[in-house]
This record gives sequence, C-alpha cells and structure tokens, in this order.
Amino acid sequence: MQSQFLTVALEAAKNAEEIITSYYAADTIKVQLKDDETPVTRADTEAEKAIRETITQAFPDHGFLGEEYGIQEGTSPYVWIIDPIDATKNYIRKIPIFGTQIALMKEDELILGVSNAPLLNELLYAETGKGAFLNGEPIKVSDVAQPADAMICHGGINWFVEKGTFPGIYNLINDAARTRGFGDFYMYHLVASGRVDAVIEAAISIWDIAAITVIVREAGGMVTDIQGQAITKDTASLIATNGLLHNTILDYFSEE
Repeated sequence: MQSQFLTVALEAAKNAEEIITSYYAADTIKVQLKDDETPVTRADTEAEKAIRETITQAFPDHGFLGEEYGIQEGTSPYVWIIDPIDATKNYIRKIPIFGTQIALMKEDELILGVSNAPLLNELLYAETGKGAFLNGEPIKVSDVAQPADAMICHGGINWFVEKGTFPGIYNLINDAARTRGFGDFYMYHLVASGRVDAVIEAAISIWDIAAITVIVREAGGMVTDIQGQAITKDTASLIATNGLLHNTILDYFSEE
C-alpha cells in the first residue's frame, strides 16, 4: 500500500503534466535564459508552482528545494526536491524525452522518488523498502556483470573533459559492449527497468537525480557519485548501476 507521501507526489506530477503538455502542444515555446545561461520556459515555472501548491495543501509544514524557485524552509524534517522539467532543452526543441522529477528527503535521506515522462508514457516511482514501479508494474535492474557485456549510458562528454574525468569514461566506452548518450533522466529509467546496465554523469544537480536515486536503488541497483560517495544535496556527479557493475565502473575513475 502506498503512503500518503507517494499519493500526493503522484498527484503533483499529474498536475504538472497538464501544464507541461499544454505548453508543449503550442506552435512555439517561449524561452528565457537564467543567470547561469540555462533555458527556462513558462511551463517550467508554472509546473513547479503547481507541484509546490499540491504538496503544501497536504503537508503545509514541509520544505522545498526546486530548480526554479530554490529553497523554501519548512518546520518539519521533510524536504521535497523538484525538477519540473528535466531536459528543458529537449522540451524546447520538441524532443519528447523530458520529464518531471519529484523526490522526498527526510533528514538528508532520500525516501521517495517519482519520475514522470508523459510523452514516453513512463511513470516511475519508488519508496524506500517498497520496490520500484513503472506504470504500476514492478521493475528490477539487469544481471549483467561485466562491462564487455554491458550497455552503458553517459552524460555529455564535454563535462567529463571539464571535470577531469575523461580518461575514465573514454576507457569505459572502449570496454563496454555498447554505449549511448540518451541524456538526462531517461537513462535512469532504462537502468531501473533493466534495459541499460549503468549510467555515468560528470555534472549534475541534486534535483536532477534525487528521484531516480530512490527508484534505481529500489529496483535493486546502486547509486553513488563518481568517487563512490553517498548521494547528498551537494552531489555533483553520478554513477547508477545494476549493482553488479558498480565497483568495476568506480575503478575506471579511481585511477584519475
């Protein structure tokens, strides 16, 4: 039986979906640049507002950390982490690989994740200790144990160069059976459901990966940063695997 937390998170994701898909259907999507030169649309901001409002109605004492509206302190130990549209650049260019990310953290521990990709018809969710689900059906990671047999996804290669981790991803790409850069949240959908065996990203923010961290773990996988450290609000890189590959992939980056 799902918790009230998950019930409300799923409702918030659906409310955001209505806004996001409505704007997506328009002939043009108006775009502004934020201070960090990344794009934002009215769909991003309105969807995050809708998510916060939905959650606040149910849990008025909870806090928030969102990509568009930052930190809102609460009076309870619960903090919701929100990315209203992960892959905004895809969204702007009418590439249907984008999704809403909603996670719940209690005293620095991620306990719930929802990842909704409306145009892909993929709604993933998980709560700690209750398993992971795709459109209501249980999912689990793959059982591939060696890079030579693995399909591996990665974030932008330019970030590996900038962060000084390019040798590791280069060697891993050469050793893997197959590699692709699907990008953003969707790679983690593939890992959690056993369609891909590992994902590596050199530059992320917590709202990018909070929800999928819970989902991949509950599907039987492992998630750390590139140094093998646990996920925190300050995590800036990520490795998510089926678990069997995790230490082997960490070794590619430990020599740098």
